[in-house]
Amino acid sequence: RRFVKNCPILSGGFEIETEMTLFALDKRLPIVEVPIAYRDRPQGSVSKLNTFSDGFKVLMMIFNMFRNYKPLAFFSSMALVLFLIGLLAMFPVFREYLRTGLVPKFPTLIVAGFTVLAGLLSFICGLILDSIKKYHDQQFEIGLAHEEM
Repeated sequence: RRFVKNCPILSGGFEIETEMTLFALDKRLPIVEVPIAYRDRPQGSVSKLNTFSDGFKVLMMIFNMFRNYKPLAFFSSMALVLFLIGLLAMFPVFREYLRTGLVPKFPTLIVAGFTVLAGLLSFICGLILDSIKKYHDQQFEIGLAHEEM
């Protein structure tokens, strides 16, 4: 009952199962496997499933849910990639500066600097969004406690 009242289903199609499972896991709601009877598809019927497009939809749903449910991990990984790209681009310019005292590749230095800044900004956004998510999780728990009373 708590799950049905609180789970926001925002997707349609094949991704619903992924969304429901991740919501239940994140909110620590009980998950129970129910055995069902399974039989083969009747002769002459055709499946509407498409392995690649349905699989891609599920992968995109997992990607989006990872961003929404684990913002610090998501944005920290983006920050690390941007930061490393910026440092790798900056390294030859810095080495040349130490060798000659000149900066011949100014555009590369500017792009590398902005890439490092974008990485830092991504990390800060992850921290902020993680705090917001923790606050919403606490409010959800408080709401569940009030429902049970």
